[in-house]
Amino acid sequence: MEKTNITGVARLSEEAILDHVRTIRNNLIKDFLDERFLINHFSEVYHLKELTRVKVEFIKRDLKEMLIHPVDTVHYKEVMNQIRQSNSLEATEQHERLFYEDVTRLFKQYM
Repeated sequence: MEKTNITGVARLSEEAILDHVRTIRNNLIKDFLDERFLINHFSEVYHLKELTRVKVEFIKRDLKEMLIHPVDTVHYKEVMNQIRQSNSLEATEQHERLFYEDVTRLFKQYM
């Protein structure tokens, strides 16, 4: 939903911004729900050659829980502010790290 400001330019609503951030976050989480993607990520980033079946299942369970939790607006403040200022739903590559940091916090529990 958009709001029109004083200059007549349509502004993105807070709800639209939050929905967009949630969609990006959830798409990343869904990528990690693919075991091949998850195992490959752990191998490349953490140099772990193997994840036990139990760890994979626990990580997937926690990822699914993340999907239903609300977006951490404090964590994503930077990207949300940029979207507000630019009035564009384009998240830059520098903000990609914020989305990965969100799931990395979970992954570190299993290291």
